[in-house]
Amino acid sequence: MDYVIRPLTQQDEPFLWQMLYEAAHLAEDGNMTVQDAMNHPELVKYVKDWGLEGDMGFAATLVDSNLSVGAAWLRLFTANNQGYGYIDDQTPELAIAILPEYRNQGIGTHLITHLIATAKAIYPSISLSTRKSNPALRLYQRLGWKIVPGSETVNRVGSISLKMKLDLATMPEAITN
Repeated sequence: MDYVIRPLTQQDEPFLWQMLYEAAHLAEDGNMTVQDAMNHPELVKYVKDWGLEGDMGFAATLVDSNLSVGAAWLRLFTANNQGYGYIDDQTPELAIAILPEYRNQGIGTHLITHLIATAKAIYPSISLSTRKSNPALRLYQRLGWKIVPGSETVNRVGSISLKMKLDLATMPEAITN
C-alpha cells in the first residue's frame, strides 16, 4: 500500500471530523455518528475552524485513490478552553486516528513521527489524552510520552483516561529521523 504524508489544510476539516469520530471511539459508544462528534461540546474544539494559528497536522493519503486514511494533528488550548490532555497554554494536544481498515500497518507511527519532527522546531512539548485500555498507549510510551502523575480520570464512558506528555527537547533524534 503506497501512501504519502501531506500537510492538513482548511479543506481537510470534513475529513478531520471523521478522524475525530474515530479518535474519540464514538463507534464503540453505541449508535454515535460523525455528526455527534460535531455536536459534542467537549470534542468540537479539536476540529472546528481548522487552520487557526498554532494548528499543525498531517494526513496519510493513498497514492492510487487519493483517499485519506489517517491524520495526526496538534491544536493549542488555553486554561479557559482546555482539551482532555491540556497541560498548559504552550503545549499543543495531539489527536490521531486511522480508519479501522488501515490500522496496524504502521501508518499511525509514520504520521506521529512526522508530526513530532515538524513540531520540534516550534513547541517544547506535546500532550495527549488516551484511554488506559488503548493499544496505542504502548506506541506513545515507545516514542517517549510519559504519563502525567495524578492525571487518571474517569472518562465519559466510565473507563480510565490518562494525560501524557512528550518533552521534545530531550527526545532522541533517532525517533524523529
